[in-house]
Amino acid sequence: MQLQQTTALITGGASGLGEATARLFVKQGARVAILDLDETRGRALAAELPEQVLFFKTNVSDEAEVQAALDTTLGTFGSLGVVVNCAGIAEARKTVGKVQGTFGPHALAAFEKTIRVNLIGTFNVIRLAAFAMLQNDPNEEGERGVIINTASVAAYDGQVGQAAYSASKGGIVGMTLPIARDLAPSGIRVMTIAPGLFETPLLAGLPEEARLSLGQQVPFPSRLGRPHEYALLAKSIVENPMLNGEVIRLDGAIRMAPR
Repeated sequence: MQLQQTTALITGGASGLGEATARLFVKQGARVAILDLDETRGRALAAELPEQVLFFKTNVSDEAEVQAALDTTLGTFGSLGVVVNCAGIAEARKTVGKVQGTFGPHALAAFEKTIRVNLIGTFNVIRLAAFAMLQNDPNEEGERGVIINTASVAAYDGQVGQAAYSASKGGIVGMTLPIARDLAPSGIRVMTIAPGLFETPLLAGLPEEARLSLGQQVPFPSRLGRPHEYALLAKSIVENPMLNGEVIRLDGAIRMAPR
């Protein structure tokens, strides 16, 4: 599938990996709908590229909000060919430990929220977007659409305090193949990218020394990943029709230590 004249929906598209993907896709001639809770950044990006970008303030785990964004996207651009799920949150706390000075068990609400946003939110977008893609005429390869999800190396190498985050990302890894098999008869491909340590808003708050130290843990290249590199892989997945039902680690060969 080619990005030229294709409509792509990108969750978490107002910053980080999602923003880099949106910018690259637009450069390749795609129309982009961004779903994000960051209204300031999202609207600024849409204003920068008004003819090619729509923005919707959206909670990805809310069925009505996602459906409304899809409906407007289809009404404006006519079809949907690509989805990139980048929306997510991080939760760091031990199964039993100290939080804000109080020792006790991991808050169940915090675990549930992480699963709801990262895993259920991803599936919510997949199922609604896939239904919209069914209306597309297949291209010469028989494709009607491409769905790309974002997991994490934490799905495999979860660190101390990452029970909720690793569970949510592991769920995305686990559902990649069965969803690809579900949608294969309809010509919709499903892939997942599992990034390692990347320069995203999640790490932006760390001191420069700490970010350099994290980057040096990566075997090669010994630095943090750049959001544009995630976007390049997403572009390659869209364009290569044999990529389906697989998870690609994008991590410079890092294997995370316990801490």
